[in-house]
Amino acid sequence: MNGIHPLRDRVFRPWKNGGGDTAEIVVSPPGAGFDDFEWRISTALVASDGPFSRFPGVDRVLTVIEGGPMALTIDGHVRQLDEHSSPLAFPGDAPCEARLCGPPLLDFNLMLRRPLAAQVRKGPLRPAGGRALARLALLLEDRAGLSRLDLVDLDAAAPRLAAALTGVQAISVEIGG
Repeated sequence: MNGIHPLRDRVFRPWKNGGGDTAEIVVSPPGAGFDDFEWRISTALVASDGPFSRFPGVDRVLTVIEGGPMALTIDGHVRQLDEHSSPLAFPGDAPCEARLCGPPLLDFNLMLRRPLAAQVRKGPLRPAGGRALARLALLLEDRAGLSRLDLVDLDAAAPRLAAALTGVQAISVEIGG
């Protein structure tokens, strides 16, 4: 299906710093690496304490999907995150360290090269409004023939599918310039 990035196609690979595993879902431009992406969406398995990779010139948004909780220390400030927490935005060039306070967790990561910006929401998917470079949604429940954790590019998907997904529990992303 056009605009669908199914969970079943994900392959986990080591983090940039080698301290964990990530599955890249989509990157812009297509084929870009860690040093030349404009934006990147991935999921990560966090199974142990340790530092996050630094990404100079990049802003990040992290959302816990399941598991945890995790204490994230960003530039000396501690934030407790779990599957009920709102998405957390922070600079990718700031020192960041994770400490698991419960079972391993799965998280959703958006990385944006500055000056790009994004709105990330967790909850019922709303119809798209306004202009955006990209609109995507990671489904948190099955809907319209798609599975939990499938990612949908709402601009590339069929309009009927995008309409059918309105109200589904999701992590939604709108990227702007």
